[in-house]
Amino acid sequence: MDISVIIPLYNEAESLPELHAWIKRVMEANKFSYEIIFVNDGSTDDSWKVISTLAGTNPEVKGIKFRRNYGKSPALYCGFAKAEGDVVITMDADLQDSPDEIPELYRMIKEEGYDLVSGFKQKRYDPLSKTIPTKLFNATARRVSGIHNLHDFNCGLKAYRREVVKNIEVYGEMHRYIPYLAKNAGFNRIGEKVVHHQARKYGKTKFGLDRFVNGYLDLLSLWFLSRFGKQPMHVFGLWGSVMFFIGFIAVIIVGFGKLYAMANGLPYRLVTESPYFFIALTMMLLGTQLFVAGFLGELVTRNSALRNTYQIEEEL
Repeated sequence: MDISVIIPLYNEAESLPELHAWIKRVMEANKFSYEIIFVNDGSTDDSWKVISTLAGTNPEVKGIKFRRNYGKSPALYCGFAKAEGDVVITMDADLQDSPDEIPELYRMIKEEGYDLVSGFKQKRYDPLSKTIPTKLFNATARRVSGIHNLHDFNCGLKAYRREVVKNIEVYGEMHRYIPYLAKNAGFNRIGEKVVHHQARKYGKTKFGLDRFVNGYLDLLSLWFLSRFGKQPMHVFGLWGSVMFFIGFIAVIIVGFGKLYAMANGLPYRLVTESPYFFIALTMMLLGTQLFVAGFLGELVTRNSALRNTYQIEEEL
């Protein structure tokens, strides 16, 4: 199979027939073998009913229905697991992503040898309250990830070689950083294509400003995991040891100062009257806690068996 198109959605019943017809038209015009995987992320409208109807008229349509709303990353995770195409395309269901971009994205993967091609919505039809935080977010993501050629990490329109989606784990809200996940998995040929961005035709956006706060927190988590996730003892143990050592030396200096004063008949005060004693003690305690945290982190690192377990009510 040439292409798998994965479409996560939440309450997008109005746009689905038009989106399906558009994708089908593009695929048939280019003679692609394909599948369309709609992942219904706990919609409360008629989205699943529409998907079922489309599947009844087009055997290339497949569907996954979550029992409740989990988020975009879980939807993509389950879609990736089901995908069979040589090239996997992800796009949003709100008609803001154009299926006409699919042939060129496919060509860039197959002929130019990219592992991943991310869309870049250079001209956006979004309010300033959304575009300005997006620019700041993308600038930070480029700096932290080291992928300097991407301008729009969060663009839903992306293309992947099948090996990429089968070897990365998307969880939580990590869909924003799939290029970073791919890079950490050893897929370094990451490209970008300017894509057409359309104004939303139906409904309203499902994302608020809180996604930017969550995005920065997820970016910090991903950076830490990529640097120290496999061996957390390297950071916690190091700084814990440094703090404990400094605190221990400080205690010795405070104690030695009192003994020296006593031996030479000089005035002295109790060790517990010195603020340096409590600073040293605090550093020793913090150092011990950091060291223990690193040791425990080594024991539990990335071993959650239920992290990507979702309740799927129905599949087509």
